[in-house]
Amino acid sequence: MNSDEQRQILRWARETIQSVVSGGKVPRIEPTAALCAPHAAFVTLKKHGQLRGCIGMMDFDRPLWENVQRAAVASALHDPRFPPVSAAELPDLRLEVSVLEPPRPIASAEQFEVGRHGIILELGRHHGLFLPQVAVEEGWDRDKTLEMLCYKAGLPPGAWRDPQARLSVFEAVVFGEESPTR
Repeated sequence: MNSDEQRQILRWARETIQSVVSGGKVPRIEPTAALCAPHAAFVTLKKHGQLRGCIGMMDFDRPLWENVQRAAVASALHDPRFPPVSAAELPDLRLEVSVLEPPRPIASAEQFEVGRHGIILELGRHHGLFLPQVAVEEGWDRDKTLEMLCYKAGLPPGAWRDPQARLSVFEAVVFGEESPTR
C-alpha cells in the first residue's frame, strides 16, 4: 500500500465517521484494486493524545476498504469503553489505521517481539488483542504486555502461562493523520 492509498483510507475513515456521527449514512466510496484486497483492519481514535475509541474487523476475507469503514463506524459509535463520539469532538480526533497480516500461532511467549508483533490471547471463552504499537506506546516489556493482555481479556494476570492458553502474533502496517483537523 503506497502513501497515496494510505491517505485515501484515512480520508474515507474520517468522512465515514463525520457522516455517521452527524446522523448520516456510511458514504459510498470507489476503491482502487489494491484497496479491494482482503485485509483485517483496526481504526484507532485519539483525542488530545488519549485513546477515544479503537475497534477492529478481523475479517481476512473482506476487502480492506470495507473493514476500514466498518471499523471506523464501530470505533466512533460502538466502543463499549466510551460514549459515542459527538460532532463537537470531531475536530479534536486523530485517526490511525492498522492493516493486519493474518495471525500465526506461537509455541511460547518468547516468540512475541514487542514493537514488531501484535498479540492475541485466547483461553476458553476469553480473548484479548493488542496491536503492535500498544506495548511501545505504553512502555511495556513482554511480561507487562502479556499481563495487561490477560487483564483486557478478563483473565488473571498470569493466565497466559496456562497450558490451555493460545497465543498468536501478527504484524501490521500502521499509519495515521499527522494532527487533528483543528
